[in-house]
Parts: sequence; C-alpha cells; structure tokens
Amino acid sequence: MKRRDLNPGTLISPLPAVMVSVGDMENANIITVAWTGILSSEPPRAYVSVRPSRHSHKMLLENGEFVINLTTEKLAYATDFSGIYTGAKVDKFEKLSLTKAKSKVVSAPTIAESPLSLECRVFERLSFGTHDVFMADIVNVSADESLLDEKGRICLEKAGIMAYAHGEYYALGEKIGKFGFSAAKDTKAEMKRKDSEKVKVEKSASQEKAQKRVETQKKTEKNDATDTTSQTKKEPYYAKFVKRASKNASKRGPKKK
Repeated sequence: MKRRDLNPGTLISPLPAVMVSVGDMENANIITVAWTGILSSEPPRAYVSVRPSRHSHKMLLENGEFVINLTTEKLAYATDFSGIYTGAKVDKFEKLSLTKAKSKVVSAPTIAESPLSLECRVFERLSFGTHDVFMADIVNVSADESLLDEKGRICLEKAGIMAYAHGEYYALGEKIGKFGFSAAKDTKAEMKRKDSEKVKVEKSASQEKAQKRVETQKKTEKNDATDTTSQTKKEPYYAKFVKRASKNASKRGPKKK
C-alpha cells in the first residue's frame, strides 16, 4: 500500500462530539468540544481542551466544574450550533430548547436531553499552545433510564451516539465486535450470531429458488398462451360455421329418409 506524508495535524478520528455545560443554574453556557477523553479509570478522570478565547474558558476558570454531555443524532443541530455561536451573545439553552437540569454534585447544569452526562471537577489546568487542558475528576454520572437494562447495565448502543471526524458529524454504524473478541473462543452469543447469519444465507437462497420457480411458471404459462393463440389462428375462417352446423344437426336428430 502506497503512503504519502502530510503536514503534522490533529487528524485522530473519529472523536466524540460532546456538549460541555459550564457555569451554574443561573448563568450557564454550552460549548461543543471534540478534544476530550479519559485520563484514568481509577480514579475516574477526564479532560476537555478549550481555547482561552472562548466564552466558556473564563467560566471554567471561575467555577472549576463542568459536565460532559454525550450527543446523539437527534442533538446534531444543537451540537453544531453550540460550537459556532458564542454564549456571550446568546442563551443556548433557551435558543435550542434544551433542558437545564440540576446536577447531583457540581454546580454546572446537566443537559437533560443528553443520554449520558459526566459531572467533572477540575483538579489541574495546563496550557498547551492554542488550548488549555482542564483535567478533572469524574464525580458523578447520570444516564437516561431508558438506556438501562433490567440488570442496570448502560446500553449506549441504543442511544444513537454521534461521532466527529475531520469536520464532519457521523452516526455510529453497525457493531463489528467487542473488546477481547480477537482472543475469545466461540461463545454462545457468537455461535448464535453465526447461526443467524447462516439462516439469513439459507433464507436468501430459498427465496432465490422460489423466485426462479415463479419466473419459470410464468414463462411456461406464457408459452402455453402463445401456442393456444397460434392454434386458433391456424383454424380456417369457416370453422365456426361448420361447428355451428354440426351443433344444430345434433339438436334436430337423425335425418328421416
């Protein structure tokens, strides 16, 4: 495979396109962030990277708290809007008809329409070139109850999570595997999946055969109709008169001598 060198750039894709809510219930703002991620699993820590010129940067410095709200296909417009308009001139919660919900731990509000929100408290800020990185402890997580199964497991695959790749928003596609599947033996679930695929193939083949039978039957009926028409055309024009005479003669009975 031939490769080409490009200029250094921020080309890691896809990335989460999240709406970060800052401030408090009285004075809140939303900023769209793509430079975000997890720092540590224990303790749970995350970060957001924000330009100092952004309106939300000052609010982050003042409050030291924020909420990372995951976004979905339905929130695509709101996500994009929050990234191009400044909160210094427009109330994004009001403009986008988003619900400002009180968070459990931090002062920054949670966006109620988000399927899952991570409440974060900043423990350090570092400046790197164009952006400041706000590193924070994840102090609480809230999720839409409709995404929890009977065991309380979060099923984010049902949320329609959205991703960001090189200036474009994308809906996540079909699942192609799970963590560790490359090293795992066939499990019941995997066998079930393979059986399901086999049934689909067999069903497709069966449907194809049925379609061919229908096409063959139609072709046969068409040929029969053509033969009948052909035979009818070969009968002489006086045939109907002969048939009519024979029919009348049979009704009159034998001719008397």
